[in-house]
Amino acid sequence: MAAHLMPERADREFVLEAVQVSPRAVLYAPTQRRGERVFVLAAGRRNGLALQYAHAVPGYSTSLQADPEVVLAAVLQDGRALQHAAHQL
Repeated sequence: MAAHLMPERADREFVLEAVQVSPRAVLYAPTQRRGERVFVLAAGRRNGLALQYAHAVPGYSTSLQADPEVVLAAVLQDGRALQHAAHQL
């Protein structure tokens, strides 16, 4: 892996590890990450309640709260995540 990509990957992994302790850690992810489906899916798999922050931060897409795979991953991790899913689900 190129050395210039290492800090970004380290930041991503650090935030995902922190999400396991507190779903609010998503708020500290780099802005470009918060809107990435892959990142939100990974965060939800580690702590389903991270889904609640999908609307709280610019760049963290609310459409991901309506994504069936993202919501399912979050709910499987923590059933309480369902209350943060989009109403159309």
